[in-house]
Amino acid sequence: MTDRRLLLVHAHPDDESIGTGATMAKYVAEGAHVTLVTCTLGEEGEIIPGDLAHLAADRDDALGPYRIGELDAACKALGVEDHRFLGEPGRWRDSGMMGVASNDHPKAFWQADLDEAAGELVKVIREVNPQVLVTYDENGFYGHPDHIQAHRVARRAFELAADPGFGTGEPWRIAKFYHTAVARSVLRRSSEALREAGVGFLVEDVEDMAFGCPDQDVTTEIDARPWIGNKFEAMRAHATQITVSEPWFALSNNIGQEIAGVEHYTLAIGSPGLPVPGPPVEAGGLGEPHNRENDLFAGIH
Repeated sequence: MTDRRLLLVHAHPDDESIGTGATMAKYVAEGAHVTLVTCTLGEEGEIIPGDLAHLAADRDDALGPYRIGELDAACKALGVEDHRFLGEPGRWRDSGMMGVASNDHPKAFWQADLDEAAGELVKVIREVNPQVLVTYDENGFYGHPDHIQAHRVARRAFELAADPGFGTGEPWRIAKFYHTAVARSVLRRSSEALREAGVGFLVEDVEDMAFGCPDQDVTTEIDARPWIGNKFEAMRAHATQITVSEPWFALSNNIGQEIAGVEHYTLAIGSPGLPVPGPPVEAGGLGEPHNRENDLFAGIH
């Protein structure tokens, strides 16, 4: 078994590619064991291509099984061979955006019993024995109920996996627990690049966006630009949800966004590794005046 084992918990198919795809491809290429757990099938996703409109959520949940195939293709593009759905495929259902009727579906992930769902994740943790776990922050990155629930479930599983009195199997203490993050300076640069390219832009002021955090909150910067081609391919695999025109993409709202090869994280639990300066602009870096970890496994012995 490889010495480095990374576990990522995402809410729906496509979340893994958009937010952490380059990171996943990088660590796979470097020999780490990367495990992806997806909590729902994404049955409530808004379908972009007209020729796939028949998969809409009000037609017997045909979209969910279709998205399993999209996720399989995305994982192949990223090199990820260890992918599981939480519990089993379809155990919990996509809850839709906050405040909509599908939040109250009896199988909605938003309604899942916390310890029951966390218990399913503990089984994976004790099998894989990861040193690092990645998911969203308390707000689910941008407020989606399934993202918030993914955070709650991952956080509870982080605790329960170390408890020898919970379930069966040897307890396992995960060394580092990360939240995904996007620094607001990155969003500003991205918006400006979109304007200059005539593609469009996210919003006039990034402070108005549902996601993004102060730069000083970012503890970890993973420069995975050599693997951005894998991320492009993985995002294209999610064709029902994402339109890709390198280096841009758009979701069903048709608002352009930049595809990032440098992905950011905030260390929520664990001891940080040695912070290092990012590469300077002349070396192809972003030129940010921040010293951050450049490895999710930094400081783990």
